[in-house]
Amino acid sequence: MQIASCRRWVEEVVVGLNFCPFAKPVIESAGLQYRVVNETSFEACLLALSDELQRLEADSSIETSLLIYPQGFESFDDYLELLAVADALIEDLSYDGVFQLASFHPDYCFEGQPVEDAANYTNRSPYPMLHLLRESSLEEALATVNNPEKIPARNVEFARAKGIDEMAGLLERCRSK
Repeated sequence: MQIASCRRWVEEVVVGLNFCPFAKPVIESAGLQYRVVNETSFEACLLALSDELQRLEADSSIETSLLIYPQGFESFDDYLELLAVADALIEDLSYDGVFQLASFHPDYCFEGQPVEDAANYTNRSPYPMLHLLRESSLEEALATVNNPEKIPARNVEFARAKGIDEMAGLLERCRSK
């Protein structure tokens, strides 16, 4: 169920709304892996992250991976704590410069923005997730796009133009199908 919801979200939101112009080729080549982490303790969740980093390092056919945390990080503050420790773990494991994380959560809220800002839906997902990205692939993808630094602002503008009701409805449909 979690993977199906997240797959729909990737297809309908990330690719469908073109929030990430680099995602479609990765999806089409089956380079995106989904992994559900049913653990709830920080230690077990970080071990799952470490295992996934090692798996990515060992298998170049996996372009990118989404770790889905369906329980234990429903609170956005708890999730932010996991994200901070996960970033530190990447550095501690000497993967800094090799992999990086993107963050998605059902209650994602950009710092300084109101919770009800539709812009938050650019990073809202059906479940708390850590997205593991290969930095080399990201650099290659960025080189193919004009003004890649404008992508986040374009996404925010798009989400705000759609409005919170439409963005919330789209996320809910991804969760409930």
